[in-house]
Amino acid sequence: MSVNREDVEKIVAAIGGKDNIEVATHCVTRLRFSLLDESKVDKQALDDNELAKGYFSTQGQFQVIIGPGIVDKAYEQLIAITGGQRASKEDVKAAAIKHKSPIQQFIKTLSDIFIPLLPALVTAGLLLGINNLLTGSDIFFKGQSLVEVYPQWADFAAIVNTIASTAFTFLPALVGWSAATRFGGSPLLGVVLGLILVNPSLLSAYDYAAAYNEGTVPTWDLFGLHINAVGYQGQVLPMLVAAYVLVTIEKWLNRTVPDSFKLLVVAPVALLVTGFLAFVVIGPVTFALGNWLTAGVVWVFSTVPWLGGLLYGGLYAPLVITGMHHTFLAVDLQLINSTGGTFLWPMLALSNIAQGAAALAMMFVIRTQKMKSLSATTSVTAFLGVTEPAVFGVNVRFKYPLFMGMIGSAIGGVLLTMNNVRAFAVGVGGLPGFLAINVGNWGIFFIGMAIALVIPFVGTLLWGKLVTRKQTTTTEATEEDLADIAIDKVQDGRSPIPASDAVVANSSASAERVDTLDLPSPISGQAVPLDQVPDPAFAEKQMGEGIAIEPTEGKVYAPFDGNVAHVIDKSKHALILEHTSGVQILVHIGIDTVGLKGDGFKAHVATGDTVTKGQLLLEFDMDMIRSAGYATISPIIVPVGQDLIQRIEELPGHADAGETPVLRIHLNGAST
Repeated sequence: MSVNREDVEKIVAAIGGKDNIEVATHCVTRLRFSLLDESKVDKQALDDNELAKGYFSTQGQFQVIIGPGIVDKAYEQLIAITGGQRASKEDVKAAAIKHKSPIQQFIKTLSDIFIPLLPALVTAGLLLGINNLLTGSDIFFKGQSLVEVYPQWADFAAIVNTIASTAFTFLPALVGWSAATRFGGSPLLGVVLGLILVNPSLLSAYDYAAAYNEGTVPTWDLFGLHINAVGYQGQVLPMLVAAYVLVTIEKWLNRTVPDSFKLLVVAPVALLVTGFLAFVVIGPVTFALGNWLTAGVVWVFSTVPWLGGLLYGGLYAPLVITGMHHTFLAVDLQLINSTGGTFLWPMLALSNIAQGAAALAMMFVIRTQKMKSLSATTSVTAFLGVTEPAVFGVNVRFKYPLFMGMIGSAIGGVLLTMNNVRAFAVGVGGLPGFLAINVGNWGIFFIGMAIALVIPFVGTLLWGKLVTRKQTTTTEATEEDLADIAIDKVQDGRSPIPASDAVVANSSASAERVDTLDLPSPISGQAVPLDQVPDPAFAEKQMGEGIAIEPTEGKVYAPFDGNVAHVIDKSKHALILEHTSGVQILVHIGIDTVGLKGDGFKAHVATGDTVTKGQLLLEFDMDMIRSAGYATISPIIVPVGQDLIQRIEELPGHADAGETPVLRIHLNGAST
C-alpha cells in the first residue's frame, strides 16, 4: 500500500503545521503527536482527509489513526515533510506531560510512582483488613477481640499482621524505588534511602502519637539543634520529596564527578546529604505541615462544626495521598484521653467507605478486565479500613472517583459533626467502624455510612457512563491505546489451523485466481464478532473490519501463503501478514500487551519473511500475560484502505480444526 504525500501534508496542516509539532512518533496503527497547541487542530480537515481514519486526544497526546501496514510509510513522509527528528513513544509521552496543568502533572507523577506498587499494596491491604477483624475489639464480642476469646488464633493473627504490615512499614523503601525510577535516578539508592527512613533504631511513626502525648519523643542533639529521631513508616510525602532531592543530587554528581571516582563519590555523597536533609529539613517540615493542619482543623471544629466536617470529611482522602493523615492520630488519641471521644475518627471511617464505594463503582464503568479486578479488590480493602490501594490504584488514576468519594464523605462529615458523633476508640476505619462509635450515635453514623456508600457509588457510576458515552460519540480515549482495550465477554473455544486449509479459493478459474478468501483463525480459540468489543476503535471499525479471538493456545499460525509485512520488533505483540493477492491482516495479541515490552513473546519470523499456511509465526505465554494483568483476547483486523476488498463477513462461533472460517473476505473481481 502506498501513501500519498499530499494526504500527509494535509494532516500536517490540519494539526497546525510543522511548527505546532513538538514531537512525533507512531505505533502499529496511529501517528502520535505532542502538539504545542491543540486548539490549532482543524478537525474538519482531518475528517475530510481520506488517509486519516480517525483522531483523538488523550493524556496530552494527539493521535491520528492511519491503519496498520501504512502508518510507518505515513510517518516516513511526515519526517520528510516536517524535517523533524525521529522519536520514540516514550519521547512523545514525556513531551505530552509538559502540556498538562501542574495538578495533572502531579497526579500523573503519583500514578506513575504508585501503580508499580499496587500488587504489594493490595495484598497488604487485604491482609490488614483480615487482621483488623481478628484483633479488633467489639466486632464479634463486646469488649473483646476474636483472638482474646479464642487465643488459639492469636499466633495466626500475629503472622498475618507481620505479613500484612511489612509493605506499609517499609512503604518508604518501596516508594523510594519507584520514585527514583520515575525521576530518572538509581532505584537501588531510592530503596536504601527509604530503608534509612525506617531504620529500627528510630521511633516508629506508628508510636509517635503516644510518645508525643507522653512527651517521650527521642531527639538527636546536632550541635545544639534538636532533631526528632522518628521514622517515617507508612508515610509518602517525606519519601517523595527526599527521593526527588536524592535523584537531583545524584544526577548532578554524575555530571560533575570523573568516571574513575563515581563509585566512591556519587552514592555515598548523595545518600549522606539527602539523609541529613530528610531528618533535618524534609521530615520536620512535613511534620510541621501536619501539625499546622491539625491545629487548624481543631479550631474549625470548635468554631464552625459543619465547616469542619465538610473540610475534614472531604479532604481526608487527599491527606492519605500525601501521608499526612498519620499526624491526626495524635489528635484522635488526645481527644479520646481528654474528652472521652474523638470527632475526627468517625469521618475517617466514612472517607474510607466513600473511596471504596467509588472504586467499586468503577468496576461497572471500566472496560478492561485488569482494572475491573483491581477496582473490586481495592474496594474491599477500603471497606476494611485500608484505602491506599483504592486511592492510588483506581481513584487517583481516573480522578472523578476520587472527587465523588470526597463529595460523599464531605456530606457525611457534615451530618456527623452537626450531631456531635464521636468515637470512643480508634477502630477499623471502614464498614466495621460503627463498633468504635458511641452506641447512642449509631443511628446517625449508619445514615452517614449510607451517604458515604450511595453518593460516591451512584455519582461515579453516572459520571463514568456519561464519560464513556461521550468517548463513544467523539472517539476520545481514556486508555493509552484505543487499540488496546480489554474484552471480557467471550467464551473459550479453539480453532487450530491445519496447514492444508488456510485459504480457500472460491473461483471456477485457475487456482491463482481468488475471488473470496475464507480465513481460518490464526490463533486457536473462540471467534467473537468485532462489534461486541466495548471500544469505539474496534466496534466502530475505525481501523478496519475483523473479528476477535479468545485464545486457548499461545501460538500464532500463518492462515495463508504470503509474507510478513511487519513485526513489532520490541514488543512482538502484533504482526501484519500479506496474502499473495495483496490482502493484509493485522494480528494483535492481547490487549495493552505492548506494556510487556516483549516479555512472554517469541517471534519465529521477521519483517519481510515469506511464510506458508500453517507455519508457526509467533508464540506467547498466556499465563504470563494474564498474571501481569493483561487480557489475552486478540483482534484480527483487515486494515482499511485496501481497494481490492469489496466486503468482509464476520463468522463468529466455535471454529473447529479450521473447518469453520472466522472471516470471509470478498474481493473486487478476481485477484492473482
